[in-house]
Amino acid sequence: MFFAWLKKYMPRGLYGRAALILLVPIVVLQLVVMIAFSQRYFEDITRQLMSGVVAELKLYVVSVEELPAEQVPIALEELDTRLGFVSELGASQAVLDRRDWLDVSGRVIMSELRDGVPGVEGVDLVEDSGRVSLSLMTDAGRLRVDFRRNRASASNPHQLLVWTVFTGIVMTIIAAIFLRNQMRPIRQLARAAEAFGRGQNRPYRPAGATEVRSAGTAFLNMRARIERQIEQRTMMLSGVSHDLRTPLTRMRLSLSMLDANETDADEIAEMVRDLDDMERLIDAFLEFARGDSTEDVEEIDLRDFVLEAKDRAERGGREVEIGELPEEAITLRCRPVSLARALDNLLSNAQRYGTNTRLSLKGFERSAVISVEDDGPGIAAEARDRALQPFVRLDQARNQDKGSGVGLGLAIAHDIMRRHGGTLRLGESEVMGGLKADLVVPR
Repeated sequence: MFFAWLKKYMPRGLYGRAALILLVPIVVLQLVVMIAFSQRYFEDITRQLMSGVVAELKLYVVSVEELPAEQVPIALEELDTRLGFVSELGASQAVLDRRDWLDVSGRVIMSELRDGVPGVEGVDLVEDSGRVSLSLMTDAGRLRVDFRRNRASASNPHQLLVWTVFTGIVMTIIAAIFLRNQMRPIRQLARAAEAFGRGQNRPYRPAGATEVRSAGTAFLNMRARIERQIEQRTMMLSGVSHDLRTPLTRMRLSLSMLDANETDADEIAEMVRDLDDMERLIDAFLEFARGDSTEDVEEIDLRDFVLEAKDRAERGGREVEIGELPEEAITLRCRPVSLARALDNLLSNAQRYGTNTRLSLKGFERSAVISVEDDGPGIAAEARDRALQPFVRLDQARNQDKGSGVGLGLAIAHDIMRRHGGTLRLGESEVMGGLKADLVVPR
């Protein structure tokens, strides 16, 4: 239970956790030195010194109480000369207890004086930080004694604490600088990996410790293999598409040159429609396989981007309603042509399966969401993951009156979003009642 509560307040980042690992031992060590060592050490020294001071003060008490009255001033003067004290018999005012709250050894001084010397009225350690003043009642009257503080405790006991804190601060700064230099290569590797996940090729050179260099080299090798694989796949599918188009073109030419009667004309028309479907399927498949590997990354304003998509849809004969749209600009680095292809696919699907389409944009701190909603039958929750797979058509659950695709519209949009480091999220529209498709793009 305690660790679960503590986990909520622990740093999330590696730098914060590493800094905590360095700071906790330093702070604990300082506390141990200041409390377990300093306090007990200075208390022991103070008690040893105070044993002598208590014995000397008892000489004053014995001299005042047992010597004849005429000899007392001579005895006090002699003791002051030999011991370095300043005494006054018959003082009019008693000394009050005064001590700074940070004066650890002062607490011991006051305790030892009260326990060792009977009749102590008060001990003042504040009026003059370098001296100790006290008053005590004797049989001959009030006796006030003043002596140097270094007779009762070690001089400048706070210096050890000051040096401990100062050294701890200096070592913490040095450790933070060293830790920052060690964390920089890890951050660079994380940024390069994150950029590659968004489809961006960020320059990166392995640096730092041996383990970080090994991870960086492995990342570069992996990135190169993935890029070669994408390039080879695109080239292969382009060649396959070209090879398939050649016989399709010959078949179309042969059909157009046939001299058929009225009965055969219907069959020829059906074959031409089949050829059109095959070419459309090849185009869609090639578009899905090509992806956006050859497109450069640009910075765009998503608000203008959404309005341009609305204009494109309306030029194609599809009415699009604009929903929520922020007033301020939302800038984003992306591949605009590919992102526009994904949004156009969603708008096309919404128009095919519904009668009304709604387009909106929301901006967040780390992402932006472009939403396309329609009033069609939607997609059941258990079928949404399958709808994102290539060549999967859910026409039995959707409206077929508007035509049927080849099952690549959502798959292409989903693949484009993954290349941008985002995702395509399918749900139910609360406003229009049909399907709601969200393009979630990281900023």
